[in-house]
Amino acid sequence: MPAGSTGTPQGTDAAVLWQSSLPGSLYDYIRVASFSLGADGRIEQWSERAAELFGVPARDAVGKDPGEVFVLSEPPDPSGEEGAAAPSPLPGFLGERGLDGHERIALVPYRAADGQTGLAEIFLMPTENASGERAALCVVVDVRALRGIETDLAASQAVFGQSPLGFVFFGTDLTLVRVNESFAQAFGRPVEWHRGRTPHDFLPRAEADRLTAALRQVLDTGKPVSDLQLVGAVPGRTERRRWSVSLYRLHSGSGRPIGVAALASDVTGRRRAEREAAGVRRNLALLNEAGARIGNSLDLETTARELLDVAVPQFCDLATVDLYQGLLVGDEAPPGLADGSAELRRVAFASAVSGAPIGSDDGETKPIQVGEVHRFPFHSPCAGALRTAHPKVVPGRDADDSPELGAVVQSTLIVPMVARDTVVGLAQFARTKGSEPFGERDTALAVELAARAAVCMDNARLYRREHERALILQRSLLPPGDPEAAGIEIACRYLPGNTATEVGGDWFDVIELPGHRTAIVVGDVMGRGLRAAVAMGELRTAVRTLALLDLEPAEVLSALDEVAHGLGTPGGKQSSSRSARGSGKDADLSEVYLATCVYAVYDPVTRRATFANAGHLPPVLVEPGEPALLLDVPPGMPLGVGGEPFEETEVDLPDGALLALYTDGLVESRDQSLDDGLRAFREALTDPSPALEDVCDHVLGALDTHHGEDDIALLMARVQGLPTESVGDWHLPPEPRSVARARELAREKLTAWGLENLVDTAELLVSELVTNALRYGEGEIRLRLLLDRTLVCEVWDGGLVQPRRRRARDTDEGGRGLQLVGLLSAAWGSRRTPHGKTVWFELALPDGDSAGVDAVEALLSLY
Repeated sequence: MPAGSTGTPQGTDAAVLWQSSLPGSLYDYIRVASFSLGADGRIEQWSERAAELFGVPARDAVGKDPGEVFVLSEPPDPSGEEGAAAPSPLPGFLGERGLDGHERIALVPYRAADGQTGLAEIFLMPTENASGERAALCVVVDVRALRGIETDLAASQAVFGQSPLGFVFFGTDLTLVRVNESFAQAFGRPVEWHRGRTPHDFLPRAEADRLTAALRQVLDTGKPVSDLQLVGAVPGRTERRRWSVSLYRLHSGSGRPIGVAALASDVTGRRRAEREAAGVRRNLALLNEAGARIGNSLDLETTARELLDVAVPQFCDLATVDLYQGLLVGDEAPPGLADGSAELRRVAFASAVSGAPIGSDDGETKPIQVGEVHRFPFHSPCAGALRTAHPKVVPGRDADDSPELGAVVQSTLIVPMVARDTVVGLAQFARTKGSEPFGERDTALAVELAARAAVCMDNARLYRREHERALILQRSLLPPGDPEAAGIEIACRYLPGNTATEVGGDWFDVIELPGHRTAIVVGDVMGRGLRAAVAMGELRTAVRTLALLDLEPAEVLSALDEVAHGLGTPGGKQSSSRSARGSGKDADLSEVYLATCVYAVYDPVTRRATFANAGHLPPVLVEPGEPALLLDVPPGMPLGVGGEPFEETEVDLPDGALLALYTDGLVESRDQSLDDGLRAFREALTDPSPALEDVCDHVLGALDTHHGEDDIALLMARVQGLPTESVGDWHLPPEPRSVARARELAREKLTAWGLENLVDTAELLVSELVTNALRYGEGEIRLRLLLDRTLVCEVWDGGLVQPRRRRARDTDEGGRGLQLVGLLSAAWGSRRTPHGKTVWFELALPDGDSAGVDAVEALLSLY
């Protein structure tokens, strides 16, 4: 169905097909409009095109005589309109005859919307209204527009008929609609003969198929095809001729494709004169180009494409490269079997001819696609070349006899790719019909090109093996995917400074802490490459372990500083790390493990972040509607230096605030000072996009991130605290009745949240924690419930003794409380606070698919 059509209504016999009138249609060119007159000769309806043509809106036209609306009192100079007579003034628009029931035509001067005067031809058609009274429908056409169309048609006819180049127009069915005299002479038949013909009527079958495929491609995609070389015979001449044809798609005024135009010229003489000279220069140029272009990448498939980029179209028209599958997957054993029948994968294909792939060499019509794994049959020419490691020339035949080579292929040169006495794959070069067949000089050149590429591929194989190992290591050291946390949106980027190994010493992490808090960390190990990545991995693991102990940020960095001392000392002995600074080897190891780090903990309930810094660049904060600013966080000493405490800084973050943690590779390079980089970073973060991923991309695009001097880590966090209604917070006196009160408060809050399925479990666990706080804690008890992705319950008291889970004996009457908490909750734990401790548990929210742990069965399992 054409674009813009509404289809045929169901239930009707008539097929009514409506289409949208696209800009540039015929009606736009002739500037047609309409309006209707009532029985009184005044305007009843005024079309939008009339409003555009005359510059008069409907509200100013309806109900008036047309003569008052748009007819000029002084007509324009009739000499400007060839063959048009100036109309004489009439009493009213319709004149004395009025609506007499006859069709009439009038030439009316008017002033257009752009202020220019014009002449309109108005065709009046009598109509009747609902009361049977005479009315009229008027169709208006701009006379100047009609004259312009006549001029354009005459100019087009002159260009088409007088062009010295062969000009032909194919319809959408790919039949010839029109040709000029130059085209007819080039192909040796009269102009009239070509109308309604197809390419198969005046070209050999193979060439006609190529032209038909090219025509179809141009018609379907709209992409022009230039210098398509066709070969064929001309009636009355014995010599085969060569033509160069260029194709482009034609469109109607509305943009609808109406066919394909072609320009054709006979290039037989030029081709013959150039062939010999080009052949002499080609081989030397190819060898020189191959030395410069093949092997610039250590990637197997890229090297294969580089080979084909050199060969096509300078050496051949089509080419493919097949490599042994064992080579591609990294097998250490020799990739191919002695009989040449091992699996291969097609890794590259190049063609200077549209729609003419090299096939499977086994008589099948289905061509082998890039990326497809296949085998060559034992008796095929390709398998023979792999077995003997010698090139073979396969002559082309008609498509019916050899469909695997394609109808356009004249000959194929099959060359095994040999590196260090091992065949790693196969290259095939093909020339189309009309090209010069492969000779001995061509075979020697192809063997040299394939050998150069094979050596580069063998080097690439060794590189890929090391690169994949390094990449696996790097990915294992960074958090997977997009980290998630409560009350905070995270986006991150990592760009290694060493693109060869893609590993470095920068790292970042997002760690979920109890109470829906989140720890975010960015660090930078001094140094580059694999050694720095190993150190980074050890420090990152240590950070995550320390964070899960729920230590304060300053305590985490202090402990991490001690860990860094152990990493930087042979044997990991921290006690001797400071005294070992002076010795050569130990000093070198210690320097490698120096690192900077910034560690922050965000609490979505208090909307407060606590920062500690170990010699790292300060975080950047962007509050809504405010410019980006550097947070005043004491820098501290780098990890591994030791001897200095770390300070903490608390910052209140409003909802929607953006926090950016980064490493120095983002803002500093040889061509950019640190101050300039920080200023550019802040400018890039001002007025950030709502999408955090877009913010990261914008920052990396605005700053110089391709210097390759250092790794780059960027961690963006947009905070959104927990809503007040998602938090329940109560203070309870340290007395027995508080246990019942805590259960009651938990039940009411969970019911209000619609979590009736968790009420029983939550009541039981809240009772256990509050009871423990009464028995073993001190001071006032605080109960807090937090609802986000999970339900978290926290019980605070002033005691310093941390709860310890133990296994009760069968005869014990108590001691099973924490066992019960562990069985019924998704997670639980405790942490120190400035004034005591907090014991917490977490429950997964019901998803409707899985039932939670049954409290009764959990109780029974304890006995």
